[in-house]
Amino acid sequence: MSKKSRAVAAIGILERRPNIPRTINVGSEVVCADNSGAQILKIVQVHGVKTRLRQHPCAGVGDLVSVTVKKGPIDLRKKVMHAVIIRQRMPYRRPDGMWIAFEDTAAVLVTPEGDVKATEIKGPVAREAAERWPRVANIAGMII
Repeated sequence: MSKKSRAVAAIGILERRPNIPRTINVGSEVVCADNSGAQILKIVQVHGVKTRLRQHPCAGVGDLVSVTVKKGPIDLRKKVMHAVIIRQRMPYRRPDGMWIAFEDTAAVLVTPEGDVKATEIKGPVAREAAERWPRVANIAGMII
């Protein structure tokens, strides 16, 4: 019996999430890589992750998470916002056999629809995040 994939996009093509290890736990603090003013973000929730009972949800490159600003301007702090993980420190393997690891774990603030709140992203963006979030790819300076 063959397995059928249930991950079908709205336009009818098969959308497959790459096999990226989810190593960023809820409660982790990550760097904010955009020019919105926020510097440190704390992950509160991971969207779209179904885990086993009593297993903590984790995030990887390209995942949408809810965050709060820990260090930054006063008008951004103490509010729950959405962010996309664009880099992770833990190495992962791409389907072509290349291993990728970044110097830090970083995210950018986005709206719930996926629009980026800032106008510029500092540092490189992983290709997996750029393919999944086209508006992040538009303002990325470098895609690796």
